[in-house]
Amino acid sequence: MKHPPSLSGFSIPVRIYYEDTDAGGVVYYANYLKFFERCRTEWLHAIGYRQADLLRDPGIAFVVRGVNINYLRPARLDDELVVDLAVDKVSRAQLFFRQHVRRANPAVDGGWEVLVDATVHLVCVNVAQMKAIPIPAFLRVKLEALQ
Repeated sequence: MKHPPSLSGFSIPVRIYYEDTDAGGVVYYANYLKFFERCRTEWLHAIGYRQADLLRDPGIAFVVRGVNINYLRPARLDDELVVDLAVDKVSRAQLFFRQHVRRANPAVDGGWEVLVDATVHLVCVNVAQMKAIPIPAFLRVKLEALQ
């Protein structure tokens, strides 16, 4: 799969399979949320953390508090896409991301068209209590450096 430079910091390739499409032959709208989640998980791995490890010690998880998503163009079966992520803001207990889904298109300026864009708001929670808590300092320092 042709992999362009990231628009915003980190990206992963995604191929569209039959299971990703709806009766109209386009990607079902909710599947973009899965692609965004997959990208954030791979990004976390890339910066040295695994969600399973964070669940065990220090007992935290990042849960989605809100998503604002814009569907601009449809993706279809067998399309090769790129999912991008950028850290927009890190606060005491929250993370804000910008995410995009793109497809190669030589007819557009830059050769890539944005199909979907979103902002995603996550909150750090203590998994035992499911209450918001500050992002642990060891992780917040690393995340702030990526803004």
